[in-house]
Amino acid sequence: MMNMKIKQLSIFLQNRMGSLSKPLEVLSEADVNIRAMCMADTSEFGILRLVVDNPERGKEALEENSFLVKITEIIGVEMNDTPGGLTSILKVIKENEIDLEYLYAFTHEKEGKAILLLHADKLEELIDALKEKDIVIVQADEVYNL
Repeated sequence: MMNMKIKQLSIFLQNRMGSLSKPLEVLSEADVNIRAMCMADTSEFGILRLVVDNPERGKEALEENSFLVKITEIIGVEMNDTPGGLTSILKVIKENEIDLEYLYAFTHEKEGKAILLLHADKLEELIDALKEKDIVIVQADEVYNL
């Protein structure tokens, strides 16, 4: 079976001017390509979430440069890149009473499609609920190598 779980890097950063550029430079120097990113912050710190083409190499390079990095498993689903595309996915999640922690999206190379990245505590339940409604779960390799 193909791997549906995508390894996402979560990098903890201090919330100050310029803190975003250093980890991105480290990844660039390690020849790790960013596929998608999301930034969440508070007044004190930020969490930079990245999907990269080589999560293990990315984590290693960042840790060698004193960054606190965690690998988290998320999933990606294909959705229509049209008004209501996201709503239809969220409806399935709500109907199954699955609590999402966060989500972010990016456009897909397929015409009229986008990829929605999702994280929930009950990832297996989330996968089953989406599959039951014939929502396409994107394979990890497809996201890494877009």
